[in-house]
Amino acid sequence: MSASTSLRAALTGALTENGTLTDPRWRSAAEAVPRELFAGSYFERVPGSVPARYRPVRQDDDGWLRGVYTDQTLITQLDGRTRPDDVEAGTDIEGSPSSSSTLPSLVLRMWQQLGVRPGQRVLEIGTGTGYSAALGAHRLGDGNLTSIEYDPVIGSAAESAIRAAGYAPRLVIGDGLRGDPDGGAYDRLISTCSVRYIPVPWLHQVKRGGKILVPLSGWSDASGPALLTMTGPGTATGRFLPGRTSFLLARTHDRPHRPPLALLPGAERPSLIDPGIIGTWTGSWVAQLAAPSAERMGAGSEQILWDVSTGSQSRTTSGPGGGWTVVQRGPVRLWDQVETAVRSWQAAGEPHQKNFGITITAGRQRVWIGAEDGPGWDLPI
Repeated sequence: MSASTSLRAALTGALTENGTLTDPRWRSAAEAVPRELFAGSYFERVPGSVPARYRPVRQDDDGWLRGVYTDQTLITQLDGRTRPDDVEAGTDIEGSPSSSSTLPSLVLRMWQQLGVRPGQRVLEIGTGTGYSAALGAHRLGDGNLTSIEYDPVIGSAAESAIRAAGYAPRLVIGDGLRGDPDGGAYDRLISTCSVRYIPVPWLHQVKRGGKILVPLSGWSDASGPALLTMTGPGTATGRFLPGRTSFLLARTHDRPHRPPLALLPGAERPSLIDPGIIGTWTGSWVAQLAAPSAERMGAGSEQILWDVSTGSQSRTTSGPGGGWTVVQRGPVRLWDQVETAVRSWQAAGEPHQKNFGITITAGRQRVWIGAEDGPGWDLPI
């Protein structure tokens, strides 16, 4: 048995043992698809680096193959242009991840959550390295899968890797947020990039009763996976799933460029909530729903929200005699919005994201807690 086959079997066995892989057909796909074809090189973060720096890992480096078969995300592009092979061996560079091979446990969990059945047609948004598409083609057959990639360089590399692995799904270079350029009626849609809202073309390319699985995120980097069922052309309803799912934002949904942060004076008052709560997984999600145009920075009691488009800011600190203080500036009172949302969530018992749902109608996409008539917020469509 080759080293790669042995490592692949060990990873698949571990994912089965820990409960990630529950469907034997997806286990067969995981055992069959050689991940090393999709990560011939990748970036490894330099430990402790702030801002983050990355060094390339290539096939002739010690630990390359073991890294491929570790359940981790492998960064394959920085800043929308730099790939590992572009960086001189032994050096490291600063950058922001723009493409990756997502950790196998998450990819396989999402494919299982999608609930696809034999013979159904699936549209995948975000081919990336092609590893997920190869898993889908193995399980569903080449003719039932279409995968769309925005970046032509990444898409070309993915096509080569997928063909080398022995699969031939339909691959498209284009803006996946516009759906399949040839149209079509799909039974399922799965997105391997996050979006701020559900793109309207998706809602007209998935059949009534079909499903969409997509990570919703935003400019504060909070994230939640939603599983939607189509109720009609352009309308859907669904729930958020348990677990923590995080993907890179689709490039056309990403935050605007901002200049260096300059904290400015503003109106000061006591905060009615502990600012640290918006640093928790679901708390940050609620804050992002309430202030979708803001980026969140900071930690603990020192939280900063900044809306670049309006110049609005809020920042919190611990008060000298206990409690917390917030300073707000600009036309949008960001902390007021967050505070109101968090208090509604607290009144509902601080439920996890799996107790949130989403309803999509013409012109409106609303996330709610508990039931459709519960507290809720509109997504920024």
